[in-house]
Amino acid sequence: MGSRVGVVGAGYVGLTSAACLAHLGHHVTCLDNDESKVAALCAGTVPIIEPSLPELVREGLGEDRLTFTTDPRSLAESEVVLLCLPTPMGAGGTADLGVLDDALVALGPVLPPDCVLVTKSTVPVGTAARIPTLTGLANAVVSNPEFLREGYAVHDFLHPERILVGANEQNQEAAERVAALYARTDAPVLRTDTASAELAKYASNAFLAVKLSFVNTLAELCEQVDGDISKVTDVMGMDARIGSSFLAPGPGWGGSCLPKDTRALLASADAVGVDFAIVRDAVRANDHQRAMVLRKVRHAVTGSVDGSLAGARIGIFGLAFKAGTGDLRDSPAVAIARQLSRHDAVVAAYDPCVPPSDAHELAADPDGIQVLDDPYLAAKGAAAIVILTEWPDFRHLDWRKLSDDVDRPVVVDTRNLLDERVLSGTGFTVVGIGSPTTGEPRSAR
Repeated sequence: MGSRVGVVGAGYVGLTSAACLAHLGHHVTCLDNDESKVAALCAGTVPIIEPSLPELVREGLGEDRLTFTTDPRSLAESEVVLLCLPTPMGAGGTADLGVLDDALVALGPVLPPDCVLVTKSTVPVGTAARIPTLTGLANAVVSNPEFLREGYAVHDFLHPERILVGANEQNQEAAERVAALYARTDAPVLRTDTASAELAKYASNAFLAVKLSFVNTLAELCEQVDGDISKVTDVMGMDARIGSSFLAPGPGWGGSCLPKDTRALLASADAVGVDFAIVRDAVRANDHQRAMVLRKVRHAVTGSVDGSLAGARIGIFGLAFKAGTGDLRDSPAVAIARQLSRHDAVVAAYDPCVPPSDAHELAADPDGIQVLDDPYLAAKGAAAIVILTEWPDFRHLDWRKLSDDVDRPVVVDTRNLLDERVLSGTGFTVVGIGSPTTGEPRSAR
């Protein structure tokens, strides 16, 4: 028999956790204060793009193991409550815990005394220790960070590499109850104190950011010394100490986690007098990478890294921060598209998971971006096409047709996505990342 689980928050983490825990046999109540979202979820409509998630939500609803509500009192019989709330970047890079704090105040009068509170949100070190003061209750608090990748969240939840459960000495029984939620996954359970668990999540994301910034800087070096980044990373990836993941250069890293988590880790380090220079440099290198892409586009269009883009139409392929999701939060693609607009380019964008109806804010802001539902329309009359998200779909476009539609047949491929054989005979010139034939001229730097 499964546990009675409450999940607070129906975003990427909360909704995935709720649906997957119901799939594992628990009885789950998911609480969110967005009435329209809850109504849609009760009808089996999932508002986010995540493979297999709609099917699991409908399965949970159909088997009466999953319910959605806006009423905190619905969690009154929960044995375990997972806090899956946004912790966005606040002032000075610190995590903004306002939403989490408000939720805890609301839950205080509702939760039974034997209910275990679980922080699944990414929170600064010390958060678990201060939660009882916010609820006014003596509930056990356990840290259980998520390690879910957007686009693979369901798979990662049901087939995790590890389950991390952090609890202090007096809460070991509560930690066992949390670990038991995942028993059917057969994943190894790592048990730590709460501070170590909280720090481990930030450390994991910051390390990935450092790795990405390293390979992006390495790609720039390859362009200067006649190296080929793909060949260099092939060699690196075969070393088991390094691994092949996160070795693909691109327009910079982004998304809902890495930018805010690197800055939150830096803020935590600064607060105790630790100079985490390598993470600070990774953030700086990421800003540089976006600026470098802008230079590549300007050179591709004008022949100079300082050339004017005024009036030039630029076709953007990809707006999401990575393939497999429609998430635009802190997307490098959006940031670069806005930079192009600030330089007076006319920016028309297409993303297979970002329909125009979902991107009205991009068109409405001062650096307006026109979002279209057809890649050929986005490319029509373009002085350059810029690939910013690694959607496989772009490989299979009719590039001969695109060469007829554009004003100038040049594509800046910031993901090294396109195979030269695909473009052979189309007339397109390709500017990629990290090889001597695709970089901007050295004299122009």
